[in-house]
Formats: sequence, C-alpha cells, structure tokens
Amino acid sequence: MHTPLVALASAALLLLAGCSSPAPTDAGANAAPTAARVLTVAPTAWPNVYEATGTVRARTSAVISSRTMGYVREVRVSAGDRVREGQLLVALDARELDAACRQAEAAQAEARSAVPEADNAIAGAQASLNLAKATYNRMKELFDKDSISNQELDEASARLKLAQSGHEMALARRAQLNSTIARAVQALASTEVMRSYAQLTAPFSGTVTAKSVDPGILAAPGAPLLTIEREGAYRLEATVEESKLPLIRTGQPVTVVLDGIGRPVEGRVSEIVPAIDAASRSFTVKVDLPAISQLRSGLFGRARFALGTRQVLAVPAAAVTERGQLASVFVADGGHARSRFVTLGQHVGDSVEILSGLNPGEQLVFSAPPSLADGAAVEVRP
Repeated sequence: MHTPLVALASAALLLLAGCSSPAPTDAGANAAPTAARVLTVAPTAWPNVYEATGTVRARTSAVISSRTMGYVREVRVSAGDRVREGQLLVALDARELDAACRQAEAAQAEARSAVPEADNAIAGAQASLNLAKATYNRMKELFDKDSISNQELDEASARLKLAQSGHEMALARRAQLNSTIARAVQALASTEVMRSYAQLTAPFSGTVTAKSVDPGILAAPGAPLLTIEREGAYRLEATVEESKLPLIRTGQPVTVVLDGIGRPVEGRVSEIVPAIDAASRSFTVKVDLPAISQLRSGLFGRARFALGTRQVLAVPAAAVTERGQLASVFVADGGHARSRFVTLGQHVGDSVEILSGLNPGEQLVFSAPPSLADGAAVEVRP
C-alpha cells in the first residue's frame, strides 16, 4: 500500500535537487581574449596574368632516314641514348656499293696506266716533228741556191706535214686520256658518295627520342629510322586565345611552369605563329626555355603572360586556411573572430587573390594561433 507513495516522494525530491543545482557557464564567454594582429582589406594592384597551356618541343630535331635502298646490317643506338655529332648510328649492307667502288677504282687505275704510253707517244711525235722541221729548213736553203730540185723540196715539206699531223694526233690522244681519267675520278667519287649513304651518322649532338629500325629490315629511301633532338634547346609551344594576339610580342618575358620539373622557369617569346586555327580560334606562341637537364620533349607546361595590372583584393597566403577544396579566413568583428569561407584566385609570391568572401574595409586576422575558433574573443594588436 505504501510503495507507490514512497516512489512518488523520491521522484519529487530528485526534481527539487535538480532545480536547486547551479546553472552551467559559457566557458567561451569568460575565456581570455586571444591576441591577434589584423590588417584592413583593401584593393591593391595585382598582375594581370594570362595562362596558356602547351607542350615542350625541341627547337632542333632531325629524322634520320636512308637515301638508298638496303638491308640494315647494324643499329648502334637505342631510344634515350645520347649521341655526338658524326657518331655512327645505323649501318646498311653495302656489299653492292663496295663492288661498284672497286670497279670505279679499277677503271680509274686503267686510265692512269695509259698515261706513260701517251706521254711517250707525244715525245716521239715531237722529236719527229723537230727533225722534219730541221730537214725542211736545210732543204729550203739548198733549194734557194738551186742545189736541189723541186721534187726534193716537196718531199721534205710532205715529211714536215706528216710529222706535224702525228704530233697533233698524239696530243689529241693525251687529251682524250685526260677526259677518260676525269670521268673515272667522277665515277669513283659518285660511288663513294653512294657508299657513304650506307653509314648513317648523327648530324649533331643530342638524344635519340624515337627508334623504328632493327637489324635485318629493308630501309627504303625517306622512311624514318631514328629521331634525334638537340640537347639544351627546347621551347614551349603554347596555345593562346585569338583575343590575346595584340597583347603578346616577340621578346616578351614569360614565366613557365612545368609539371615535370616542379618549379617555374623564366622563358622568352621567340616566335608568334599568326595563323589562327579555325576550330579552336587560337594561335601558337613559341617560348624559348633555358638549358635545364630535366627538360624533355613532350612535357606539359603552362605559360603565364603578364598583361599589365588590375585591382583585386589580395591577402597574405599565411592568413588562409585550406582544408581540401575549402579555404577560410578569420575577420575581427566586434572583438570576436568570425570565420569566413573564401574563394581563392591566383597566387603571386606570398599573397593570394580573394575572389569572394571578403569585402574592402574588413579586418583580416593574419597572425593567430591554430586553436582560434569561430566566435572566440580576440584582442586586436598592431
């Protein structure tokens, strides 16, 4: 009978005890203010930078191909190898060309071997001519003195003419032999040039970037076998919007960011291709890059063109807290820190552009401990 009354009395006592306990306090309201430095957000002159993407290309490259038909006998390089100017890269089977060279050498030697005989013939003809001249002169003197007959003078004159004809014929044979020797020399030079085509060498020092040849294949004239790029001579070929054509000039300095290097490098516009691509409404700008060992053809890069200045809100990058895709800052408002989500733009040095989330005139907290929370009291210090 008394059990329900006891339970009801116990509940009433507990309720009274709860009502008489002290109310909880707001720890944040009584916490000491956090010292913080602030700066007033105001528009500032900011570099107007246009960014264009592109690909690194070698300024000088060469496609190695054969100038004659022949089977590949030897390949001495692979893709990625460094080569020096004049180094043998590919050797073709040159047995037929070697035989042609030997034949041309034999023809030249045969022609030269006839030179002594021709020279002796000229010397003999010259001696006969000299004798015929002397004889004719003596006979002429005797004829003038009526010591010989007309018949004898005519015979001396005929012998002189015959000697002159023989001498001229010997000279003609020697000239013909000279022509034969010259043709043999030219034929040998031509065959040696053709034989040299079987030895493919590097036109300059560089790196082999592509290889499509192996021993045993038939090399056809003009078919690419190797590609070589000159080292230390690269440029970024960037695609730029058509509207930016009047703003870019040759010699203009450009900051280039290459993902494969991880740091920006300074380049310079070397060439502007004025032809506009009808599909993309863009043109190509070639930016010379400094000599860096990590550069390779095909690297992706971004060219940043400085196109004057513009007024933006910029804050120290250290005042921005980034968590994943979210960025936030603290502003001092009525003695308390207020967290603001902001949208970031470009980074320049130690500053970052604020696209939205802050207004001119607000007090940005830029030196506060990591434990600073939204709504915490702050003490502004200079």
